[in-house]
Amino acid sequence: MPALFTPFRVRDVTFRNRIVLSPMCQYAAVDGRATDWHFDHHARFALGGVGGAVVESTGVLPEGRITPDCLGLWDDSQIPGLARIAATYRRQGAAVGIQLAHAGRKASSAPPWDGGRALPADDPRAWPTVAPSAIAYDDDWPVPHALAEDEIAAVIAAFGAAARRAVAAGFDFVEIHGAHGYLIHSFVSPVSNRRTDRWGGSAENRMRLPVAVAEAVRAAIPPTMPLFYRASCIDRIDGAGLVLDDAVALARALKPAGVDVVDCSAGGILVRTNPGHIQEGPAFQVGFAATIRREAGIATMAVGAITEPRQAEAAVADGSADLVAIGRELLADSNFARRAAEELGLDRPDFVLPDRYAFYLQFRRPRP
Repeated sequence: MPALFTPFRVRDVTFRNRIVLSPMCQYAAVDGRATDWHFDHHARFALGGVGGAVVESTGVLPEGRITPDCLGLWDDSQIPGLARIAATYRRQGAAVGIQLAHAGRKASSAPPWDGGRALPADDPRAWPTVAPSAIAYDDDWPVPHALAEDEIAAVIAAFGAAARRAVAAGFDFVEIHGAHGYLIHSFVSPVSNRRTDRWGGSAENRMRLPVAVAEAVRAAIPPTMPLFYRASCIDRIDGAGLVLDDAVALARALKPAGVDVVDCSAGGILVRTNPGHIQEGPAFQVGFAATIRREAGIATMAVGAITEPRQAEAAVADGSADLVAIGRELLADSNFARRAAEELGLDRPDFVLPDRYAFYLQFRRPRP
């Protein structure tokens, strides 16, 4: 049996295989609520044989969205649309999670196809942004408001409240978005956090927010429900910012706070970065997952440029990661799991898909 198609159990949730749909923003929400586009988008993956899926970055507060068109979970009215998506995956036997997020100083922006830049201040859809320190994301981005102590407490509480709504919506697990330059990552990175209080300065202080958020989310969800954390393992800036040792330290701190799996990504703290510490290429971030898994003693999910079945198989088989998150390749081929099963020699590869599909597919070519 290929390692990629062995089950993985974390707390009381079993992933039937190690392939997980990576969260990908769709910029199609209305007032934070999921639309038919979100349902259609996810239904194809639910039917495609993945072991799990993570619904896109979902704002815990209105001002925590990346764009005005992003999903939210700050209000009970946003539960039904997400519940419809969660139910679709569960009907098809896939574990489903949701990524809870606050975009911080990268919020109030346009979607990528409209430039992905900060919305002008006079745009009626724009709002003031927040961050650990009053440092703009880039020269033509607004200077964010540096959060005060009580405002930090409100953000932490919002993560807990959104997690309770995620439980009500029927999700199997929750992921905290602590990567890509958004609010939590911006507290962890010395590039964006210049505070001198208990939320900044030392590495321990800069890790205080992700640990506090993890504790709040863990308290808001059942003990049987897994908690994931997506981390930017490096800042990709030569001579500055986070390096992999920092990610290992963060993972060690998150584990007793109740995090079960670290989703290992990178970058995002600045608009213009150089490769810093690593060159992009096929499966180029798998090494982050391997190091954190080994040195922090925590399960990991590898993500980034995993496009071929044998790349995914190797990441699990050699012990680098427990799960592999795939985004763009699944967009191109929502039946990637069946393709992987065939390439890796699974006895009945068509039956990775629902029986109603597999019944017909088994006759698609003459038997030997």
